[in-house]
Amino acid sequence: MKDFLQYKEYIGSVHFNAEDEAFFGKIEGIEDLISFEGTSVAELKKSFKDAVEDYIQLCKEHGKNTEKSYKGSFNVRISPEVHKKAKRLAIMKGISLNQFIQKAVEHEIIRESADI
Repeated sequence: MKDFLQYKEYIGSVHFNAEDEAFFGKIEGIEDLISFEGTSVAELKKSFKDAVEDYIQLCKEHGKNTEKSYKGSFNVRISPEVHKKAKRLAIMKGISLNQFIQKAVEHEIIRESADI
């Protein structure tokens, strides 16, 4: 089950409000809050594409980068047992825990990219 839309290089979250009988979402991975909505799937998809195009145009007009910048570091919370096992495996492989986690994330990205 996919609860997101893709258009160009952008991903939009998808939610449903039963009370209003409407779909809504926002463009993910950008610095700004850009939302879209629709009362049907077709309307939601069109609204998302229009929001992306409007956002790209707005950024171009203001000389702003369209993508969120990432530092390359983030905090990951895992169970103490998984932490221990990951650290032990990293030691046995002769790499740091950071290198071990990076390889695991890269492996998952490659695996998932093949499925999409």
